[in-house]
Amino acid sequence: MLNRRKFIKQAAVGTATLGLTTCAINKSFSQTKKDKIGVALVGLGYYSTKLLLPALQLTEHCYLAGIVTGSPEKAAQWQKDHNIPDQNIYNYDNFDSIANNKEIDVVYIVLPPFMHKEYVIRAAKAGKHVWCEKPMAMTAAECEAMIKACKENKRQLTIGYRMQHEPNTQEVIRFGREKTYGKVQYLTAAAGFRNGWKKWTDHWKLEKEKGGGALYDMGVYCINAARYVIGEEPIAVFAQEFNDDPVKYEKSDMITNFQLEFPSGAIANCTTSIGMNVNYLNVTATDGFYNLSPFQSYTGIKGITSDGVLDKVIPNQQTKQMDDNALAILHNKEVLVTGEEGLRDIEVVDAIHRSVREGCRVSIKS
Repeated sequence: MLNRRKFIKQAAVGTATLGLTTCAINKSFSQTKKDKIGVALVGLGYYSTKLLLPALQLTEHCYLAGIVTGSPEKAAQWQKDHNIPDQNIYNYDNFDSIANNKEIDVVYIVLPPFMHKEYVIRAAKAGKHVWCEKPMAMTAAECEAMIKACKENKRQLTIGYRMQHEPNTQEVIRFGREKTYGKVQYLTAAAGFRNGWKKWTDHWKLEKEKGGGALYDMGVYCINAARYVIGEEPIAVFAQEFNDDPVKYEKSDMITNFQLEFPSGAIANCTTSIGMNVNYLNVTATDGFYNLSPFQSYTGIKGITSDGVLDKVIPNQQTKQMDDNALAILHNKEVLVTGEEGLRDIEVVDAIHRSVREGCRVSIKS
């Protein structure tokens, strides 16, 4: 059983074993035929513990192979509960020595967004494929560095947009791509929840500088939905921030509204919040309409169209997401949600931040 002393000692040992080259890592992986993908969760907070771990245990094509945490107490508890060997437990100091572990194929970055760039790059250099939670990073420049590192080390990078793996959402994406209901003219999307963190005034999700706040945490759902429904990249944005509790939301945006313009003339009007519950996607096209409500909840995604319903059900979104990503590795195929997809959303986030600062319409990098 891993204890505090052993956990700290492991950090010192791991830091001294960084000599394995990326070339050797890539070669060893390619020579090993696997039926399932070994996943190490990096960061053992709420999302990993309550959502990803149960989903991972239901997958067909991957399994929990290791963990990375800064907490010896969490490491000991996870080891006890899930029978994880000592050599598959890492902390943030000895993380790079994961390069020597053939049981771990993928690291799933489930850290606050301001830490994503560092750990994605370190994972890629260690020869591991990377699954990174949304939002991808703090800026477009950080996203580009992450993509570059994974490409240079020939590792797959995918962003945790679970909705793109969900079947009703996939139908909506198809409607936009095939123009099933004609050309999209207008879209409204809202993603938000009422913050119940009365005692968490120092939680990172309340700090914009760490990737918290409405736009980073929830706004990327709306941005991503507008892009995959309309099938174009936005060319301009006008955004506004609102805050009716300046004490609680001193370091973050409580509500951010933004309007996206697209080359075809389509408009997306979006609301995102960590102060109120909102959850819908409504699309108006030349020959009909379709919507999802809720459109980004963990369960219960459903909707209607001008001539039918959207009611496909899957047991667990994260399970399908991880199985899809594992199959992409096993069959050497492109992942469904690439790093470039995450980059495009963060380019929009950068433009929204500028629009709020300057109080005007801002063009978006094409």
